[in-house]
Amino acid sequence: MYNLLNNLIGNEYVAAVIAAALPLFVFILPFALAAVLLERKVSAFMQDRLGPNRTGYRGLLQTVADILKLIQKEDITATDADKKLFNLAPVLVFAGCYAAFAAIPFSGAYIGADIDLGMFFIVAISSLVVAGILMGGWASNNKYSLIGAMRSAAQMISYEIPTALVILSLVLVTGTLSLHQISEQQTAYFWNWNILGGAGLGFSKLLLIPFMIVGFIIIYISSLAEVNRTPFDIPEAESELVAGFHTEYSGMKFAMFFLAEYANMFAVSSVVAALFFGGYQSPFGYLGNTLGISWLVPLEQFFWFTAKGMFFVLVQMWLRWTLPRLRVDQLMTVCWKYLIPYAFVNLIIVGLITLL
Repeated sequence: MYNLLNNLIGNEYVAAVIAAALPLFVFILPFALAAVLLERKVSAFMQDRLGPNRTGYRGLLQTVADILKLIQKEDITATDADKKLFNLAPVLVFAGCYAAFAAIPFSGAYIGADIDLGMFFIVAISSLVVAGILMGGWASNNKYSLIGAMRSAAQMISYEIPTALVILSLVLVTGTLSLHQISEQQTAYFWNWNILGGAGLGFSKLLLIPFMIVGFIIIYISSLAEVNRTPFDIPEAESELVAGFHTEYSGMKFAMFFLAEYANMFAVSSVVAALFFGGYQSPFGYLGNTLGISWLVPLEQFFWFTAKGMFFVLVQMWLRWTLPRLRVDQLMTVCWKYLIPYAFVNLIIVGLITLL
């Protein structure tokens, strides 16, 4: 994307700034607006009520009104808070979520950075989120914020282990850590997707299918815990911790935490889609290739990538309003006694099958 902008503009610095800001203004902010409204509508449907229906046509402008309200809210900092760290924490959390989009391929033509170690970069940069959450909890000088931050850090670090083990099993199958190359290997039709054993034919492909399905289930459960979504939203347990690590935050600082959560929801959903469901590849071939219109193919790829990501976001919302919250001991039991052993065994079996 940077090379394309540099060729169009002719100034490498301006091209770099635009390439860095493009995902935020073109995708993340509109997605957050749509996702908040969608979540309210999903919750209303699950609870047999209407949801937002007054602001704008059928409530479509409700999230816009919420943003205007947040912009006008007073930015309060607690007297005993560490002001520098308190102000830095939401920026760090959002930066960690936003930077992950650099390695996520939205189509064959639009990739922030085609990094050979793309998945390693995403897992590594997500540690910024943990640091920001701990920083916010500590700097707030509030016992509820600190406990919520410690729970969140323990949860995210723990669930990164089964996530990494599943990614390693995909690396054994695909031979690369680049999400772009992983998506390219799943081209043509849906039977080449990794969830169905990957590209190619043969007995090993059939053997891989059940273990790919197990890997998908493990990484999707882990992704729910990574973004603190129900049933893993223990750091924000209202009955115990008020609002968790952002209890003391208000105004746009709170909005940055909120935006980071929804950006992270799509980021992890995109990674799952790219690893197992073809990423930006169409399940049925491309209309652009059939009609001989080459510029239509990247648009189709962007559509399919967004549709797959939004589907998994919708499932996250559905689970939020269906399942009860786990206790903190149950949360750790699920990770250390079940997901990590299963992911490790799954990795060994996938490795043995790829050697056949």
